[in-house]
Amino acid sequence: MTATPEPSPTEVPQRQPIRDIVAYFLRLGTIGFGGPVALVGQMERELVGGKAWVTRQEMRDAIAVSQSLPGPLAIQVGIFIAYMRGGFWGAWAGGWAFILPNFVIVAALGALYVYFGGLSWMTAIFYGVSPAVIALILHSCWRLAKLGMEDWPQWVVAAVCFVVTIWLQAEVAVLFIGAGILGILYYGSLFRGGFPSTGLFAAAAAPVAIDTKEPTAGILSSLLAFFLKAGSLTFGSGLVIVPFLEKGLVQQYGWLNGREFLVAVAVGMLSPGPVVITATFVGYLVAGFWGSLVSTIGIFLPSFILILAVAPILVRHRANPNVQGFVKGAYAAAIGTILGACVLLGKIAIGDWLTVLIGLGSLAALFFVPRLSNPLLIAATAVIGLIAFPLLQPGWVFVK
Repeated sequence: MTATPEPSPTEVPQRQPIRDIVAYFLRLGTIGFGGPVALVGQMERELVGGKAWVTRQEMRDAIAVSQSLPGPLAIQVGIFIAYMRGGFWGAWAGGWAFILPNFVIVAALGALYVYFGGLSWMTAIFYGVSPAVIALILHSCWRLAKLGMEDWPQWVVAAVCFVVTIWLQAEVAVLFIGAGILGILYYGSLFRGGFPSTGLFAAAAAPVAIDTKEPTAGILSSLLAFFLKAGSLTFGSGLVIVPFLEKGLVQQYGWLNGREFLVAVAVGMLSPGPVVITATFVGYLVAGFWGSLVSTIGIFLPSFILILAVAPILVRHRANPNVQGFVKGAYAAAIGTILGACVLLGKIAIGDWLTVLIGLGSLAALFFVPRLSNPLLIAATAVIGLIAFPLLQPGWVFVK
């Protein structure tokens, strides 16, 4: 089947019916594996090169602005695209359609985990799948670099952000804003007789039994407040959200112990859709179904508010050279921090000879088997984990 040709840079893709937007994001939320970068890479592959819903420039704008705002990257890119093709209501419908399948899957896993007092096989799957997730991130980052990295200053910014991310062991929000400002200075018109866009500054300023608690108003309001804060203050990928959640859930509130928290992170990595769906699992462990619901709303609601506030400004001022400069700088920072996050996550996912082989084999398959689907790769490595983990019994998996 021949792919639909991408629109020319001057040709604006047509508005899409909301039902088509909902159908696409329901499908993506059901079969999209590999974390935020892999999901964004899948959107780029399907919506730029396949359906031709967005141009390459629109995709760059969506990634750069989303990476520069707090909240989960993949969801924000999806909301941005849904807004461009379906307006305000298309963004709300498409964004929640993206989240819904993952919410159902993870809430069901939370119920099983509570009912059976833990899922020992989840550790085995985590062992096999995690190196494949690292490969998915690297492959998607390569695709995103091809999409938006155009010259050496962007690569310098990316290299600096890569080093800082590894050094500090976290993604730093100020990197994206700082890189965007450098982009304005280098690519924009501030020193070329032009004037900065007011829209730009608006965008830049932005195995024992498990006991759940009774879902009282106090517990539910505490969960909602905690995850609203998490969704509002953490940038980029799951690398940032994990230490933030661990500090609050384990150390501050004592809602989970260390092992339960690691299982929650594993569920977020292994399930389709965005990694921060970990919030759904956590919410179920703390306060059952209603806990999972308010936690999910809390972690994702800030993304809708931020994107719907910034997207109209960017669309209106997209041709402004200062806006374009900010986008280029922030995009380069995104590439560098994603690669840095990949190194840090690799220390958790890869710890012996088999996980090295799984990671390298997965990466080779992604590059040399173009039709390989992410769900098939995840399923194959999950089987490897289920077989190998009882034989090798690698004690480092949850120790790290």
